[in-house]
Amino acid sequence: MRSAAAAAGLDGIWQLDLPTNSGVELRSFLVLHGVGGSLTGTIYPNRAASMPVLHPRQEGQETVFAIGWDWTFWVHRSGDHLEVAMRDGFESPKRGVAIQITEADLAPPAPPPVPVLRVLPSNGLAMTPPMGWNSWNHFAERVDDSTVRAAADAIVASGMAAAGYRYVNIDDTWEGGRDPEGRLLPNRKFPDMVALANYLHHKGLKLGIYSSPGFVTCGGYEGSLGHEEQDARTFADWGVDFLKYDWCSAGRVFADEALHPVYQKMGAALQKSGRAIVFSLCEYGVLAPWKWGAQAGGNLWRTTGDIHDNWKSMEEIGFAQSDLAKYAGPGHWNDPDMLEVGNGGMTATEYRTHFSLWCLLAAPLMAGNDIRAMTYETRMILTNREVIALDQDPLGIQGTRCFAKGSVEVWSKRLGGNGQAVGIFNRGDREADWTLQWSQVGLTAPPATVRDLWTHRDLDVVASGLTVTTPSHGVTLLRIN
Repeated sequence: MRSAAAAAGLDGIWQLDLPTNSGVELRSFLVLHGVGGSLTGTIYPNRAASMPVLHPRQEGQETVFAIGWDWTFWVHRSGDHLEVAMRDGFESPKRGVAIQITEADLAPPAPPPVPVLRVLPSNGLAMTPPMGWNSWNHFAERVDDSTVRAAADAIVASGMAAAGYRYVNIDDTWEGGRDPEGRLLPNRKFPDMVALANYLHHKGLKLGIYSSPGFVTCGGYEGSLGHEEQDARTFADWGVDFLKYDWCSAGRVFADEALHPVYQKMGAALQKSGRAIVFSLCEYGVLAPWKWGAQAGGNLWRTTGDIHDNWKSMEEIGFAQSDLAKYAGPGHWNDPDMLEVGNGGMTATEYRTHFSLWCLLAAPLMAGNDIRAMTYETRMILTNREVIALDQDPLGIQGTRCFAKGSVEVWSKRLGGNGQAVGIFNRGDREADWTLQWSQVGLTAPPATVRDLWTHRDLDVVASGLTVTTPSHGVTLLRIN
């Protein structure tokens, strides 16, 4: 930064309320320090998390800086307040006025008592990994009622529903405020949740929704803190079939050690609601939810941070799941996050690897693309029933890594009917030849049949093994019996 005066003039704790397309004003806090011409500080975007000021610079009278959600702020002092513009990558810049507040105003709500730990009974749901679509990866805060209806229409028309995709899940930014009785309301993007649920149910689909155990969601909208039973009843009344429950601002209220009982509180509320609602825990693997998620009423739990639509992100997440296999099974699944297939950041070869790996992992299959406009190639990946059958196998066994050498990894998954799925992955930058020895996947004799699930061909069985050529970042996916 070039202006010491500009930096010093921003000193303080500032409350910023910005309008959104949903009709809800979102509140953020800016804790800024201008010393010696440089600007440092912490931003609480939408009150949900804390992020440091990054890359501050001066542009005329305005100080410009970023935070780690790809948000950029333009700020200048005007009398006793700050004039602020903020761009988040999805909408045109939002503009508002930040007023100075005290440190006490910055404090999150006091935490309520943490429930006593107990083991909740199984809700009997998600006996195979849930399949469906989630709005966040492609639409983020742009999701609305018409988008969800169009996605549902496309799920049916594309053959995805026939292939097993059932849940149509609205992620964050649907929430409004609460009525005088505390009942949670949708914002103007979703005028009638009951009508939307009925629309989906009429098509044989199910409605999923999103909330947080904190006072606000990741996007800064109304959370469920202190309203768990009331919100569970509201979701049941609307006809909701799936809840994703995202930690976010709860981290400003509770210590990490409270994760289990806090999630248990909503798990118990859902079971008390009178409706069968799949419960998805999203706490990013912070406190090993695979060890306690089912006891808290969960049917699936995120094991990682958010996935992004690129090879590096998908590879780092997917190939790190092997050690968690023992925690997965019918009714309770490890969740390495939603699918990016079709969003454009990877090649078709890489998307086939992504989809194959998630199916071997018995992972929930939540498409995250714009189903209305997907290419033929994307549709063929997402609706490959032979590959989906690995994910939906009723034994519910998660695949594991059997062997790794150089850029090649061999994974296997035991299937019903004495079958086995084998994935030969090439994580390298060049095509790789590999001879699969049957002993590498636990066989003492050659199998009777070998089928390539992407070419849909039966292969010749050779006693000495099977030699395949796998492209860079690609997979050869087999079913053997």
